[in-house]
Amino acid sequence: MSETRRDIRSLSHDALIGVLKEWNEPAYRANQIEEWIWQKGAGSFEEMTNLSKGLRESLSDHFVFLIPTRDHLQNSLDGTVKLRIRLYDGHMVETVLIPVERDARYTVCVSSQAGCSLNCSFCATGKMGLLRQLTAAEIVDQVRIMEEICQNTYGQRLTNIVYMGMGEPLLNYSQVLQSIRWLTSEKGLGYSARRITISTAGIAKAIKRLADENLNINLALSLHAANDTKRNKIMPINEHNNLSSLMDAITYFYRKTRNRISYEYIALRDFNDNDSDAEQLLKLCKFFPVRINIIEYNPIGDGLFQASDQEKLNRFVSILLQHGVRATIRRSRGKDIDAACGQLANK
Repeated sequence: MSETRRDIRSLSHDALIGVLKEWNEPAYRANQIEEWIWQKGAGSFEEMTNLSKGLRESLSDHFVFLIPTRDHLQNSLDGTVKLRIRLYDGHMVETVLIPVERDARYTVCVSSQAGCSLNCSFCATGKMGLLRQLTAAEIVDQVRIMEEICQNTYGQRLTNIVYMGMGEPLLNYSQVLQSIRWLTSEKGLGYSARRITISTAGIAKAIKRLADENLNINLALSLHAANDTKRNKIMPINEHNNLSSLMDAITYFYRKTRNRISYEYIALRDFNDNDSDAEQLLKLCKFFPVRINIIEYNPIGDGLFQASDQEKLNRFVSILLQHGVRATIRRSRGKDIDAACGQLANK
């Protein structure tokens, strides 16, 4: 990034008004500029034809557009699309389009960090370490690019946005929230907040904070084990955010928002797929209505875990269903292009 020129898209609305005020420009110009940036996807100030030439030159003298570029596109046999995006500084992130045509559902899975610091033992992204945080604009860019791909490929708009790609969203809190505000704003891309889900490995304080933001979004907890001993083994974050604190935080989130809560649960053979694991999981379903997505494990090449076999998986789900808990097995999509859950690692 230039030392003297900031990315125009990093400015908040109030900050942009402040700049315009210094230049003796009316405040409504901020709305015009933001419309060009977020609704029309402008990549230069020259495109902003309803601004005076002098204002465009001032903007160009002080700000730049740091827009990511498409690096590599892969198409899965099942219709899933994975795109690797190159950021302005050379770092790369992956985003995934998951179409379910029979349900007219087209979901984009976005990344919030380049890499990840949590080092969950079943996830390839964690092996990269944290390279850097993404900006709100870089998160919105992923949606914008995949929107275009979805329209060109399927003739449909995106219907759902999930923060389930590379990184832990709640460890990039301010930028993730700003991206949601632009995605849902009438001045932005205009998506429904009810169609957005943040997936977190479990940051209790941030979950409570999120509940107070009045965003009307959904929350998914990457649970993967129903007791602290097992969860500590595969998710180091649990040592500082144990299940008791997480249940307290998510209960607060649900009571404050009444929005949907989901558990993501990767089934690992002979580790967390036994009857006793299902019974312990049931105990974590008594605090609020919850939907459980049982996820097939996708190998990441280190041989630490194997996928649960189908018979055992079916039995596990049946125990949950017998007790009135909503549970489904989420079939992996995009395995052939390393686009499935836990596989994103810029291969």
